[in-house]
Amino acid sequence: MSDLLSKLEAIHFRFVEVGTMITDPEIISNMDRYVKLNKEYRDLEILDDRYKEYRNLIENIKSSRELLITETDSEMREMAKEEIDVLEQNRPLMEDEIKLLLIPKDPEDDKNAIIELRSGTGGDEACIFVEDIFRMYTMFFKEIGWNYEIINSSEGSVKGYKEISMSIAGDGIYGMLKFESGVHRVQRVPETESQGRVHTSAITVAVLPEAEEVDFNLDMNDVRKDTFRASGAGGQHINKTESAIRLTHIPTGVVVECQDGRSQHKNLAQAISVLRSRLYQAELDRVHNERAAHRKTLVSTGDRSAKIRTYNYPQGRITDHRINKTMYNLSSFMNGDLQEMIDALKMAENAEKLKG
Repeated sequence: MSDLLSKLEAIHFRFVEVGTMITDPEIISNMDRYVKLNKEYRDLEILDDRYKEYRNLIENIKSSRELLITETDSEMREMAKEEIDVLEQNRPLMEDEIKLLLIPKDPEDDKNAIIELRSGTGGDEACIFVEDIFRMYTMFFKEIGWNYEIINSSEGSVKGYKEISMSIAGDGIYGMLKFESGVHRVQRVPETESQGRVHTSAITVAVLPEAEEVDFNLDMNDVRKDTFRASGAGGQHINKTESAIRLTHIPTGVVVECQDGRSQHKNLAQAISVLRSRLYQAELDRVHNERAAHRKTLVSTGDRSAKIRTYNYPQGRITDHRINKTMYNLSSFMNGDLQEMIDALKMAENAEKLKG
């Protein structure tokens, strides 16, 4: 039996086992366990279908070869040869598809995410670009039916944002957005430039998997809480009460501020969520870096200082430097047409995992 078939057979046995477990009243009564097993069942179902198809293909090749040995009729032998040719042509395609499905999924991929955008080099122009990228992402979210909520924002002195962060809820969000982490560079004539010269500015994007309490145990004894008055645009409720929250994680010095919610209670809940997610991400980065110490991955999600993408307005192009992919649809890209780039990054990562 081939190595691939052995792996698929083990998955088939697990699929049958999980199928039996999710009908067990004791497991159904334990909602956490039931939800996890249900998800595992759905994930395994795809592989189990491929297992049946691949097993049939292998069996058909085997029986056609046996026919070639035993059959004396020339017409039947010719049919068997043709059958083997077709099946052997289909075999590598099916095996490649199965190998991709067998790549272990990042357990974080299905989580909701928190995105933090911050202006970098370029002053006012960087703040304007933060707003442009924020708009780009929100249009993409709208297109695929994800909900987002602004957690915190700090406006630029002229226009745009010094920083803005949001939480996104939906299906498989972190897995889709994790490759957006890094430095995004823009080359264009700024609105503030009177001479018409092209400037280069940069912003940083950080995408964090939203950590739940079960993922990271945040000890609130390690956290200092301060309240202050919210500043900036926000309507009548702003500046009247000390509803904004600042949390400082004393052991690491990580600081989180939330001021866009209308109540101190909501700001506190969001600040705790962001703090937990940042500390969880730091732990994930440490583990990933240890694993990848011997092999630098092409599509890195760990290095926040890496320049990952350039948006060149004069030429109407976007270039992702990790996979050397250039597209000339800047206008539609900035209107949320990101799927092609996201798919290309995922494919590059999968190709790398297959090599490894």
